[in-house]
Amino acid sequence: MRHRSVGDLMTPTVVSVQPGTPFTEIAHLLDEYGITAVPVVDDEARPVGVVSRADLLRKQTSADVGSTARDLMTSPAVVAEPGWNAVRAARTMERRRVKRLPVVDDGGRIIGVISRSDLVQLFLRRDRAIEEEILEDVVVRTLGLTPSALTVEVTDGRVTLSGSVERRSLVPVTVRLCEGIDGVVHVVNRLGFDRDDTAHGPAPQ
Repeated sequence: MRHRSVGDLMTPTVVSVQPGTPFTEIAHLLDEYGITAVPVVDDEARPVGVVSRADLLRKQTSADVGSTARDLMTSPAVVAEPGWNAVRAARTMERRRVKRLPVVDDGGRIIGVISRSDLVQLFLRRDRAIEEEILEDVVVRTLGLTPSALTVEVTDGRVTLSGSVERRSLVPVTVRLCEGIDGVVHVVNRLGFDRDDTAHGPAPQ
């Protein structure tokens, strides 16, 4: 099955503002469209930053912050490309701690926006498949454990591993193997170990 791309999933209608757009107009747009952030674009429709609800709140609590998009925005804008797969977009949101990414064409011009909500249904469908692949390929086939030896929980591509492996050196290996599974966005490591095989004993005499 073909993996769906950012271009397939994005919202092509973009609500954006100019650097000179005032605070009150930005706040109105966020409320009117029910969105958490809006890209700031230049005269050639290239994103130069993003203004979020958090940025507006910062303005309200600080007298030092200006009142236009240029003053309020977080810059540079974190963007996605239409050819990215959904996992890359989700990982970028996770790493940069943003909920929406402007999508740009080869010329850097905005052509859409992809949000976490655009990705949710896709990952919900894939969570069970990810869990099964980790249990079968990583836990049973690679580590040689029974499926019940570790607990694998998957939510929106985020994997939580718990339980115990035999040796401490297996913990980072297990995490890396899970990170390599298609569809995995992030791995939360809660693994324990029975024996520390990484500790160095006294130097030989």
